[in-house]
Amino acid sequence: MENYNEYRRSSRAVRVGREGTAALTVGGIAPVSVQTMLNVPTDDLGACLSQALRLQTAGAQIIRVTVPTPANAAVFSYLHEHGVTVPLVADIHFDYRAALESVAAGADKIRINPGNIGDDERVRAVAEACRGAGVPIRIGVNGGSLEHSILAKYGAPTSEALCESALYHASLLEKFDFSDIVISVKSSNARTMIGAYRILAERTEYPLHLGVTEAGTRMRGTVKNAVGIGSLLCDGIGDTIRVSLTSDPEDEVLEGIRLLDLLGLRESGIELVSCPTCGRTRVDLISLADEFERRIVGIKPSRRLKVAVMGCAVNGPGEAKDADFGVACGDGCGLIFSGGVTVGKVGEDEIIDTLIYMCEHDGAVPSLK
Repeated sequence: MENYNEYRRSSRAVRVGREGTAALTVGGIAPVSVQTMLNVPTDDLGACLSQALRLQTAGAQIIRVTVPTPANAAVFSYLHEHGVTVPLVADIHFDYRAALESVAAGADKIRINPGNIGDDERVRAVAEACRGAGVPIRIGVNGGSLEHSILAKYGAPTSEALCESALYHASLLEKFDFSDIVISVKSSNARTMIGAYRILAERTEYPLHLGVTEAGTRMRGTVKNAVGIGSLLCDGIGDTIRVSLTSDPEDEVLEGIRLLDLLGLRESGIELVSCPTCGRTRVDLISLADEFERRIVGIKPSRRLKVAVMGCAVNGPGEAKDADFGVACGDGCGLIFSGGVTVGKVGEDEIIDTLIYMCEHDGAVPSLK
């Protein structure tokens, strides 16, 4: 695992989660966490529970739930009472009373949109309720819902405009003696989003929730999020992430975990490296790599593993010598290597089973020919 804290932006630590939940810290030196959001109607408690449990199993560490009306706040007590242990966030728009009811019902965090929450007194009421319950607030600024005054000043939802809105509302919460704050400044434009977070990182020590809003379908949206979120994490900026996708929320979790894995920011996990194939390849490497990637989902080794699936002896183990183990494929077969040393030979139909065994046993080599 890469030591993110060696180059990470300094930020405050904010605790998310009440007693009895799988509480975690956002910011400080805590690992970067992965979030997602339910996409089923909040008043369908059964559907919310089913999806939340599935997302929890997939690895979501924080789950957000939209709360259109105060009555919908009952979802939080219901989910926690029926086995959802990860912290739950109330997503509040327009009706500040929904935030108050969510705090009372057991929400672990409140997300407010400064552009539509209402006047200062409503913000004060939310701040007081959250302070009394030990519930943090995320100021979630979006390019599509900036205040009219800020849009008039900048003419467009620019990076500076997003930051000005976020910092103003942070100062408002501070005026009401509230400081358990997380900030996000999202845009559907990755360059605008990157610029906004870089500015914000210089102007505040509050932890930052990264994301590209309205990113699109799974393929295009994953690329856009990788550009936006990945660029910032490489600069040491970011404390929690959501990979927003027009897709199943479980895909958001899997792609978020994969992004952190590829950046070396998770203590465990499996990183796949594979060559692009060429005329030397004598096996169906594309299918092998795809199958391996599908089958490692859910495997949780006790340490980080880097596994190479290479098309020939040129690429592996030579070019993949930094992998923990892997395969260099030949004509209908594969040479299994570990620590840069060949340890055995298997048939093409045994390659993936062998690698999966090694993943499940923290790299231990099975009995091979």
